[in-house]
Amino acid sequence: MPVRILLAGATGWVGRALAPAIAATADLALVAGVSRSAAGTAIGDAPVFASIEEALAVPSDVLIDYTKPNVVKANAAAAIAAGRHVVIGTSGLGADDYAELDALARAKGVGVLAAGNFSITATLLKRFTLEAAKYVSDVEIIDYASAGKPDAPSGTARELAETLAGVRRPATSRPIEEVSGVPATRGGSFGEGATRVQVHALRLPSFVLGVETIFGAPDERLTIRHDAGSSAAPYVAGTLLAARKVAGWTGVRRGLDTLLD
Repeated sequence: MPVRILLAGATGWVGRALAPAIAATADLALVAGVSRSAAGTAIGDAPVFASIEEALAVPSDVLIDYTKPNVVKANAAAAIAAGRHVVIGTSGLGADDYAELDALARAKGVGVLAAGNFSITATLLKRFTLEAAKYVSDVEIIDYASAGKPDAPSGTARELAETLAGVRRPATSRPIEEVSGVPATRGGSFGEGATRVQVHALRLPSFVLGVETIFGAPDERLTIRHDAGSSAAPYVAGTLLAARKVAGWTGVRRGLDTLLD
């Protein structure tokens, strides 16, 4: 029996690419969608609803959420409460939010996979960054996105920064508390003390999504960068992989890299 998918954000940028990709598989089936603008219509044989509560009335196994930062947490919590596994591709949630969802998921015995980016190459950026952090102490992140992006930093940069803060070596740069002038220009901090990570978010026309990790050592630098194009195609394969695997554990996992091996 195919894994039954409920797709929230079915008519959004990524959702429009996911729906036909799901239809083209033999082991996944789209059974319902959520989209306020398209409520009352259908995607293939799947009805589209205005709210997650209505869509959850349709029997399903996994919620895939590509909506907006202000609704993704409530959507995920509702799906978990209904006993569904969840794949989160929407940005905007942080470590505290995922800790709450983890507790809910464990109580219901369901799995959640959340990734700031479901692109394979963006996932490799994270993997290479964490490897480099074992050897180089000083690292900061630049986050690039379009002028209209509503959240900062992006989910990709936030996931990277929160993970990096937990494994990096202590920085040799001057602590933020000792910076004069306008300390806020040093970016946003993730983590605590000498192992926290500074993230600088740029929001300008001509960018889609990009993340750059910069390592500095005496007389040398290492830059690892990922840039996304205008198509949602790079996110499809990783999202479908997560939908296939998410029933395999209980609680929240963060990052597509947790599935690559």
